[in-house]
Amino acid sequence: MPLTDVISGTHREIGARKAVPRRLLMCRPQYYGVTYRINPWMHPDKPVDTDLALLQWEQLRELYESLGHTIEVIDPIDGLPDMVFAANGATVVDGKVLGARFRHAERTAEGPAYLDWFVRNGYQDVLWPEHINEGEGDLLLVGRRILAGAGFRTDQRAHAEAQEFFGLPVTSLTLVNPNHYHLDTALAVLSPDEVMYWPEAFTSGSQAVLRELFPDAVLASEEDAAVFGLNAFSDGRNVLLPSAATGLIDSLRKRGFNPIGVELGELLKAGGSVKCCTLELRSA
Repeated sequence: MPLTDVISGTHREIGARKAVPRRLLMCRPQYYGVTYRINPWMHPDKPVDTDLALLQWEQLRELYESLGHTIEVIDPIDGLPDMVFAANGATVVDGKVLGARFRHAERTAEGPAYLDWFVRNGYQDVLWPEHINEGEGDLLLVGRRILAGAGFRTDQRAHAEAQEFFGLPVTSLTLVNPNHYHLDTALAVLSPDEVMYWPEAFTSGSQAVLRELFPDAVLASEEDAAVFGLNAFSDGRNVLLPSAATGLIDSLRKRGFNPIGVELGELLKAGGSVKCCTLELRSA
């Protein structure tokens, strides 16, 4: 698909949207904590309530299951407090698994841990990457195109690596706001032809690309972006997102989606929310 091809979404009637059951990988925050600082949200000097983080995570898992999704769980590893953010662990498209190679030393062991889970669970087309990529944190599938973030974590060269591995067109987008260091904190996929995003998280050129591809996108306010409202998960009808993102909730409802507010305040202390906790396992 050429870069200039428009992915056109339309406003749909309420009730017309259909939820598609998904298979998702999650990791309990058993060893969660903020013990180092690799993004602006993290403050090791401030207390974290691990029990509350576990409760909020369990509520998210139960919500997914109540909506008809299948949840797989990878065992957490002591000493890897950010392993709860399963979206960063890999990218899975058509049953093919592109592993994650993390930029910061504090998280490097997560990549092999997640890749080992895939191998042990029967995935055969698995690639350990040459270049740094942080999984679905920066590689988001929209229809049959991958939107790929760069600027803070994922190496631009990883975009070409993903394109060669998956055999899908990859569109590069550059992030400029350190509070939105991963693409999935600044943009969410709503359906195969719809996204929502905060324009100011991107360079002017990347904003132009997004306008060209998604002229009917839901645009977030600075206030909704600041509460991680774009770190959301959609099954095509239900959109799970932080409950504080009230503007986005109203916009999504007007578009015919069913927005569901979620409380993950303890995990936000490490710079993560709904999507960060959720890795989609897309089969062939």
